[in-house]
Amino acid sequence: MIPRVLSIAGSDPDGGAGIQADLKTFSALGVYGMTVITSVTVQNTVELKRIHDLPTDMIRAQIEALIDDITINAVKTGMLHTREIIEVVAEEIGRQKFPLVIDPVMATKSGTSLIEEDAKSALTKILFPLAKLVTPNSFEAETISGMKIKTLDNAKDAAKKIAEYGTEAVLIKGGHAFSEKEAIDLLYFRGNFKVFKTEKIKTKTTHGTGCSFASAIAAELAKGRNILDAVSNAKNFITKAIRFGFDIGHGFGPVNPMAHLYNEAEKYQVIENVKEAVTMLEAHKKFSQLIPESQSNIVMALPFADSIKDIAAIPGRIVKIGKSVKASSCPEFGASSHVARTVLTASKHERSIRAGLNIKYSERIIEACKKLKWIISSYDRRKEPLEVKRKEGMSISWGTEQAIKKIGKVPHVIYHKGDWGKEPMITLLGKNAVEVSRMAIELSNRINSVP
Repeated sequence: MIPRVLSIAGSDPDGGAGIQADLKTFSALGVYGMTVITSVTVQNTVELKRIHDLPTDMIRAQIEALIDDITINAVKTGMLHTREIIEVVAEEIGRQKFPLVIDPVMATKSGTSLIEEDAKSALTKILFPLAKLVTPNSFEAETISGMKIKTLDNAKDAAKKIAEYGTEAVLIKGGHAFSEKEAIDLLYFRGNFKVFKTEKIKTKTTHGTGCSFASAIAAELAKGRNILDAVSNAKNFITKAIRFGFDIGHGFGPVNPMAHLYNEAEKYQVIENVKEAVTMLEAHKKFSQLIPESQSNIVMALPFADSIKDIAAIPGRIVKIGKSVKASSCPEFGASSHVARTVLTASKHERSIRAGLNIKYSERIIEACKKLKWIISSYDRRKEPLEVKRKEGMSISWGTEQAIKKIGKVPHVIYHKGDWGKEPMITLLGKNAVEVSRMAIELSNRINSVP
């Protein structure tokens, strides 16, 4: 049976946080989501304007109705605005034995309070002892612990202090608090600490981060995961949700909990598109003239790709056999490094660019690209910094960034003239593999039509 998770939280009309974000997260992670609304807010990406709390008897009735009918595998709480609301939730939840994840929501991104002052003590003294995990951000952790958090060691002391309220585990979401380059979260569980790190993403699409993160953990616990695995999986999930957030409104745009689900849904279509592109290239004899010494590969990324594992390509590449070409095998995800990294880097600048194909370099081919009026850019591998050369897989990303920076946009064609031991190369970029394949066919036809 599908795991079932209940969110007890406030409503956010812009859909970025609260129960709206929780339901998106539950759906994306394959669990059935339910909600009990505690408060209705009037807010957008810029500000919170009003809060209307539902009567406590209505909140109680919602919880009782669900418990009477449905087996619940995990519960997540979010905005609990008043002491009275907290008391009702604690009373009803305290009678059950499902794992409880508490996101102690205290303020909006703009700083407006989401909890009344006398409710803070009720939250820690009444609800925390029922929790399997509490997930404060650094500001909330400071408020709860009464300690300043400037370093990771400060966070460890605060986590221990918060755990004294009776919760089984504490996850302090550090965000920017501990590092300028990494997003660091600290888990305190059974006397031990575990640090979770990811690359920090420079973006304003962070509305709903805490809600979605806590909901993802609750979803994983509902599936039977232990706390360590649940937090680890949720960390990967929320990182992608932040990276591919929605840049809407004039304030902090919402994260995108559905990015994970969209990728899963697109896998079949991406593989089929690459297969069709390969069939086109294999049928076009003239394409063999564009194959480089190191052979070619054609790739296509999922709509929200953030690693080469999210990019489909041909294992063993597309090889030249006499005057024909043949794909070594069927497309698979994670089967390319060089072309995949080019596409991955380009897509960060223009999300519609999801495919690429590498071909051999020659002045004649570049001239043909110019006659086709394609946008062209290049980079010089001889200028590659030593620290980049030392990192596996960084050269192509660096070069692609240089080529894009050079003209201020993502081109159709990126080339370099090689370096010591590095073959010169051209990469064609497009929206999908079939489009890139058509570009290669058009290019080979153009070259063969010129005497």
